[in-house]
Formats: sequence, structure tokens, C-alpha cells
Amino acid sequence: MKILIVDDEPLARARLRALIGELAMPGIEVTGEAVDGVDAILAHESMPVDVILLDIAMPRMDGLEAARHLSVQNSRRHSHFCTAFDEHALAAFEAHAVDYLVKPVSRERLRIAIERARKFTADQVRRIGDEVKPQSRSHICARIRGSLRLVPVSEIAYFLAEDKYVVVHHDAGEVLVEESLKSLEDEFSQRFVRIHRNCLVAIDRITALERGADGSTMALVRGAQQPLEVSRRCLPTVRELIKHL
Repeated sequence: MKILIVDDEPLARARLRALIGELAMPGIEVTGEAVDGVDAILAHESMPVDVILLDIAMPRMDGLEAARHLSVQNSRRHSHFCTAFDEHALAAFEAHAVDYLVKPVSRERLRIAIERARKFTADQVRRIGDEVKPQSRSHICARIRGSLRLVPVSEIAYFLAEDKYVVVHHDAGEVLVEESLKSLEDEFSQRFVRIHRNCLVAIDRITALERGADGSTMALVRGAQQPLEVSRRCLPTVRELIKHL
């Protein structure tokens, strides 16, 4: 079982690594370390692991946000949170955590957590999060030349599906992500509405509907360079939503 340790404090990472070494559990090895959530995502992509020990309070991207991104990418990996604060437990399980450890973590408590991860299947991990209302991500993660670009969801005007990618149109430009439009619609249903089979638009950015020259209905969207077509199937839902804006 491969383990990734994620903590912005070098001493905390060293302590967890030392505890795992002291446990001397067969088949258990620490294969990497990361200093924040962004590094954790990159590390897991380059060398997938079975268990991630995540701190919560970290710069750039905290552990909860990282776990949400990792959950979208890979359901086979088990997350454990190691934090000095106990008030984040519910949010951790919403992010499909297998366990929640409060610092300072004892050797015996860590052993129990690792043994628990060994017994969990991917379906069991996902059911843990599904038992509570999941929280959506605050950023979308785009991969650009080996690095990650974080785009705040609040700055996204619309998602447009093109071939196997989705183009994220945001206030500072656009990026490509390898996520399905359906999964984005499910996760961000409170903030985005489908206006066409290939397009999701931020509800609070729709300023008006107008009739196109060919009789089609177009949505005027703040942040979009041109009107976006609304399909006949989606039109009733869109009309109802903008009544309340």
C-alpha cells in the first residue's frame, strides 16, 4: 500500500513518516510527500497512491479542496485527514475521507487508520461521502504544461463541451478540463444551468434572453463575448430561473 503525506509543515511530514516506519507494517510504504493541495494532486497524478494523509490548513489549496478534486479524478484512492482541528470532520467525510485523525496522531491511532484503509473498497469510500450532502469545489483545476491552474468557480461564465474536453470560459480567459459536462452539472447545479446539450451557464450571469435572426433563443451572459444559444428543451427551465434574478 503506497502512502502520500501532505502537510505544509516539514516537521509534521517527518513525524508521520517516522511513525509509519515504526509501525513496520508489511506492504506499507511512504512513496511521496507534498506541501499543499496542488502539489498533492500533481504528485498523485505522476505516481498514484492508495492512501493520502492530508492536513487541512495549508496555503494555496487546503486539504478539503484537494480531496474534492482527487475524489473527482480517482475513486480508488483513500483519503485520511490529519489535522489539529476537530471541527472539520463532517466536511472531511463529505469529501469521501475514510478517517479523520486529530494531531498529535499517536502510533496506534495511525495503525488503526491504515488497517481501515486496507479493508475499504472504492464503493464503500464513496458511500461514506454520499451519506452526507457533498460540498462542491470552490475552484476548477486545469492542467497546463505540467502545472495546475486554479480557476475560482465564482469567476466562471460558462462551460462549453468540445469533443472530449470541456472549455471553461472565465473572467481571465479560458482553459480546458478533462471532466464531463454532466459531472460538472451535477456538482454545480446550484450555480449553473444547462442551456444547451453542450453548454452550462452561471445562473447569476444571465442578463437577458433575446430572439435570434433565425428564430432561435439566445442568452446574453455577462463575461461571454457573444450570445449563447438556448435549446428548446432547456428554454422553460432557463426562463423560470431568470424570473427570480
